[in-house]
Amino acid sequence: MKVVILAGGKGTRISEFTKVLPKPMIKIGSKPIIEHIINYYFKFGFNDFIIAGGYKYKVIENYFKKKKFLSKKINVVNTGLETLTGSRLKKLSNELKETFMLTYGDGLSNINLRKLLKFHKNNKKKITLTAVHPPARFGELSIKKNTVSKFEEKPQLQKGWINGGFFVVEPEFLKLIGNKNVMLERSPLKKAVLTKNLAAYKHPGFWFCMDTLRDKKVLDDLIKFKKSPWLK
Repeated sequence: MKVVILAGGKGTRISEFTKVLPKPMIKIGSKPIIEHIINYYFKFGFNDFIIAGGYKYKVIENYFKKKKFLSKKINVVNTGLETLTGSRLKKLSNELKETFMLTYGDGLSNINLRKLLKFHKNNKKKITLTAVHPPARFGELSIKKNTVSKFEEKPQLQKGWINGGFFVVEPEFLKLIGNKNVMLERSPLKKAVLTKNLAAYKHPGFWFCMDTLRDKKVLDDLIKFKKSPWLK
């Protein structure tokens, strides 16, 4: 089964690195975040990857050409500099004739990918997304009678769910994207909702997206102190 990784954005919120690198190539610990993602899928038996590149895609292409990845097929495709996420996926239509996995090139999790796939097959929808609790951006306080009774530094929020990526997709979903330059998260997913073709797999465990330099430092610290859930 193919795994598509969206890796073409400009990553302007972490420009300290993206002036010279595409965001998925920013290192977490000793490896680019996209390599962490690939290795995580590989742990569950997925070994056929398509990286939908755009901004500085040659950096990604050259990295995977130089570094040998045994038992993994990694194909980097230039899907355009200004192409939005939905249209990046649409451009890969000829490669996606069967059920495939899809995720973003900047998010890590400890989701059980086999359970996700089974959930998708059981629900028989055109697309399944992983719903996650977003991490708090600041420390969370529990206060009783003006006294702090509990303090957690950046916990996972337990209220509300957001789209965390880690999709399973049927090729029929691609027809919902159309020919205009669109974000996956806009009209394609909204059309899937209207036709009752979007399922949500709830993952209450670890999930983290690297948007800023501060986020990178959080992930670096998790590796440094051997607390990185996606590596366990």
